[in-house]
Amino acid sequence: MSGPHHQGIGMTSPRTRERMVQRLGDQGIRNLRVLDAMLHVPRHVFVDEAFAQRAYEDAALPIAFNQTISQPYIVARMTELLLAGMPDNAKVLEIGTGCGYQTAVLAALTRHVLSIERIAPLLERARQRLRALEVVNVTLKCGDGYLGWELEAPFDGILVTAAAPKLPEALVKQLSDGGVLVLPEGQRQQVLKVYQKRGDTLLQASLEAVSFVPLLPGVER
Repeated sequence: MSGPHHQGIGMTSPRTRERMVQRLGDQGIRNLRVLDAMLHVPRHVFVDEAFAQRAYEDAALPIAFNQTISQPYIVARMTELLLAGMPDNAKVLEIGTGCGYQTAVLAALTRHVLSIERIAPLLERARQRLRALEVVNVTLKCGDGYLGWELEAPFDGILVTAAAPKLPEALVKQLSDGGVLVLPEGQRQQVLKVYQKRGDTLLQASLEAVSFVPLLPGVER
């Protein structure tokens, strides 16, 4: 992930990224591998040029098709929760590729990321960005996130980047024994939840309140 465009200048410079990572530490992110990934993945590359100077603020920003890129804290928090319960060299399923930023962060920390996005043009933009950054351990497809990716299951971890009214049953079935699933759950009132599969038992924990775009069924070409 080199080159002047990827390194950034001014408010997109490596120094600005370092300040973001310091802030994440102050906010309670403790996993050093997650902090290192947040330091090295250039968030400004994943936002529209008009918002590049705001890329390292702790704020969600609009991207195309009425979607958003999550605030850095939420990306780091969900990634940290996922990593806490997974083995090394994990295979991860991401539901909601979006602009590809969360995908790139996960790719820096896992063996392979498979990511599903329902909006085809948005997926193509993410594909181009990931390719430009030479992120090679990802596989993307346009599909319905509610259905998961049965042919590639089971997954050591599943991360959902949009809010589902309730936990999608297909994703539970595709989680490996011992696997971890992190998602925002709810509609108007959403909470970040963590599930872990232990045989026939599904352990769960409810964490902080969050605000995500809804997880929608179907595909938009």
